Amino acid sequence: MAVPELTRFTLDNGLRVVLAPDAGAPVVGVSVHYDVGFRSEPEGRTGFAHLFEHLMFQGSESLEKLAHFRHVQSSGGTFNGSTHPDYTDYFEVLPAAALERALFLEADRMRAPKLTQENLSNQIDVVKEEIRLNVLNRPYGGFPWILLPPVLYQTFANAHNGYGDFVDLEQASLDDCAAFFDTFYAPANAVLTVAGDFTVERARELIDRHFGDVPARPAPPRRSFAEPAPVGEVRGEHTDPHAPMPALAVGYRMPDPINDLDGYLANLVLAGILSDGDGSRLQQRLVHREPLVTDIGAGAGLFGPFEARDPDTFSITAVHTPDVTPEQVLAAIDDELEKLASTPPTAEELLKVTARWAASLHSEHDRLVSRTLALGSFELLYGDAGLVYQLADRMAAVTAEDVAAAAKALRPDSRAVLVVHPEQGDK
Repeated sequence: MAVPELTRFTLDNGLRVVLAPDAGAPVVGVSVHYDVGFRSEPEGRTGFAHLFEHLMFQGSESLEKLAHFRHVQSSGGTFNGSTHPDYTDYFEVLPAAALERALFLEADRMRAPKLTQENLSNQIDVVKEEIRLNVLNRPYGGFPWILLPPVLYQTFANAHNGYGDFVDLEQASLDDCAAFFDTFYAPANAVLTVAGDFTVERARELIDRHFGDVPARPAPPRRSFAEPAPVGEVRGEHTDPHAPMPALAVGYRMPDPINDLDGYLANLVLAGILSDGDGSRLQQRLVHREPLVTDIGAGAGLFGPFEARDPDTFSITAVHTPDVTPEQVLAAIDDELEKLASTPPTAEELLKVTARWAASLHSEHDRLVSRTLALGSFELLYGDAGLVYQLADRMAAVTAEDVAAAAKALRPDSRAVLVVHPEQGDK
């Protein structure tokens, strides 16, 4: 995929815009990223950022409920939104001729979503049902992204359940909604991205027409969520009524994703060497040679990479049989990390992981929706949408010594261990 030439500018109301024209197919992607995720939601309102994402689909002061859905689908398009640790995104992918429709719809709800008690009550019920389906009634629900942070972190922002507690969700009020919108959904706190088949001149004209008169409000000061890493190993336990076997998650702090990107990328490569594919270190040892686990994985970022500012989490998760203890699994993990720290990975191991990452990035960004969302999130988090197209080269520049240093930093005396027990009793 050819790297498109990016056009970036800022409207008078503070809205940042990224344009990435590509005439390869007659479709366009439009996304808006707001600089607010569940780490920014107020104490006592767990899950509020995700709840508010739902409310943004419930109509506006000028469009009735479900009109957004009908306008996109009648154009042959798709749409969605999602909440992340440090941002919330909304997007449409439509035929190129429907660009103005997508821009109108996003500007419309940026201007004035329909915040009513009926919509709020309805969406609280929808979110609660989503939590039942994805967490409460599912084996290993919330593992590890909900269950590990309260062990590894101490501050509310980093440790709390971003999906939401039912009591907190039920106490959400219209005043909470209005305050959240006024604070975080200002144009100056957002990035608009347009990618696909359009001309820059036409896009600028349409963006000025639809977004130019959205009232300006100051962006909120960006909070730091920094907190010290654990001193010593900290442990937590959780009983899962649906889990068929025990599991554990190990969490470590990572280098700052924004200000130490190369250190962060070294952790991505380390995760691949540890668990990506049947030939990886942890798969070979813990699944094949001395079968201690039925499943094991390692990853940078609890939601995937490039989704959060500092602090972010490196995690290793494993599911094992009841006759294996957590200490046996931890001992094998620690031994493999020590081996990597003292003896860097081979050139073949390194190339296998970085080549796989490069192929994955190119494949992902060849999809218009993924490319649009990546450009918007990188503009928001890094201040540089073009960094998306440098990642494969930056990843390829990670050395074996960088990976060894990353492994050395994952120390037993500065980590969190979460142990998951199946609920005992008759099934």
